[in-house]
Amino acid sequence: MTSRADELLRTERLRLRAWTTSPEDVARLVDLYGRDEVTRWIGGPPKVPPAELPARWSAVHAQDERFGCWALELADRTVAGTVLLKPLPNGVGEVEVGWHLHPDSWGHGYATEAARAVIARGFEAGLPEVYAVVRPGNERSLAVCRRLGMDHIGRMRRWYDVDLEAFRLVAPAVVD
Repeated sequence: MTSRADELLRTERLRLRAWTTSPEDVARLVDLYGRDEVTRWIGGPPKVPPAELPARWSAVHAQDERFGCWALELADRTVAGTVLLKPLPNGVGEVEVGWHLHPDSWGHGYATEAARAVIARGFEAGLPEVYAVVRPGNERSLAVCRRLGMDHIGRMRRWYDVDLEAFRLVAPAVVD
């Protein structure tokens, strides 16, 4: 069971919260990241056991509170998946938004809703822009990028040394 202190934010239908090492969260992580239909789009299963992911993600957040990987929890407490906001590897300060949803949560708009929320939070914290990287052929994630209003900037190998479709969303201008 998680506490309100673990809550990052809420949307109309989702509660974004820290992943925990509870048996329920670990079981969902094992199920989510053990599915080929999920891992084929993210470069394979995690390199560490799923039970270690909450601590890794918590460390990302501890280094900079703008960043992390959070559970997307539905009203019935089902965890739909993960949303992330973190620096891109091998970058020069670029920040990535991403989503990994369980197949039983596909097609409901949860990825778009969660990504929109963490992007807004990042922009409020001063991020000038946010990137998304998607494996070619991942039509569901490409559609999320379009729904978010992200600009396609081409196919790149820059961050993950694999061809990925790159998207960017620039923070709205602040008018005084």
